[in-house]
Amino acid sequence: MPDQPSDVVDRRGEPFAGGGPSGPAVSEAEIPAPRGRGSAGPAGAGARRQRRTDWRLGGSTVRRWRGMMLAWAVLSLGAGLVLGFTVVWFWPTAPWSSAASTAILWVSMAVPVVVAMRRSRPVGLLRLRPIDLLYGVALGGLLRMGQGAIATAAGQSPSFPTVMTIDGRLPEWWWATDAVPAVLVAPVVEEFFFRAVILIAVYSALRRPIGAATAGLVAALASTGLFILVHAVGGTLTLDVGVAICAVGLTCSLLVLLTGRIWGAVLVHAVYNATFIALALAGALAG
Repeated sequence: MPDQPSDVVDRRGEPFAGGGPSGPAVSEAEIPAPRGRGSAGPAGAGARRQRRTDWRLGGSTVRRWRGMMLAWAVLSLGAGLVLGFTVVWFWPTAPWSSAASTAILWVSMAVPVVVAMRRSRPVGLLRLRPIDLLYGVALGGLLRMGQGAIATAAGQSPSFPTVMTIDGRLPEWWWATDAVPAVLVAPVVEEFFFRAVILIAVYSALRRPIGAATAGLVAALASTGLFILVHAVGGTLTLDVGVAICAVGLTCSLLVLLTGRIWGAVLVHAVYNATFIALALAGALAG
């Protein structure tokens, strides 16, 4: 039997009313109520309880992800943005300042994720299904093609993006500071922060007051809005880049809300970033 009453759903059985050849009929009132948490009163008599298997239905696994967790997550993100901007402000020409600023920002996202996961793990969120791989490849590729179409419509050259080279060669630490973090670190940290902690906290807080559909819409918009804000801080966000980032945020948010799983969104983000790295390498080699 589950430990938390709020994490179960009642299923009432049919009344026992018929008799049989071995004895007289017995009324429901004459059957002793089963002992346990589900039998506190008449409504609990004979009830069977089943644990919820999806965080979108509520329950104890998301109860501790609501108001305070959301507040601490936003506060941590704000502190990371301020500290990261401070590093770039005081050491604008240092070769390490940009990487340090990004690392500080990722730590400010990772800390709320770790705290939230230690408090509770939303049931079903960490499941991985084979179709999630298909979502990642297909949607990530489509989003990258869409970004190219948006950039072309905005008047940019359709040529490949490039990376800075030194004497025709990539910088020594480029793989460690740009390629690997963009493909492996950023998708995991950012998706778990924006599409797990933020999205689930907002959705869980609003599901009962305004309904699941409206709560999902508000949660997706809140998660995507913060996602755009983080990418806009510390640089100029052009309209076409903003639209592309918004599309990535909304796609990943809807994927989590519709499937209840996080790994599809992580893979979409990873494929989206990996295609940029591949195109940038192709542009550098061709140039």
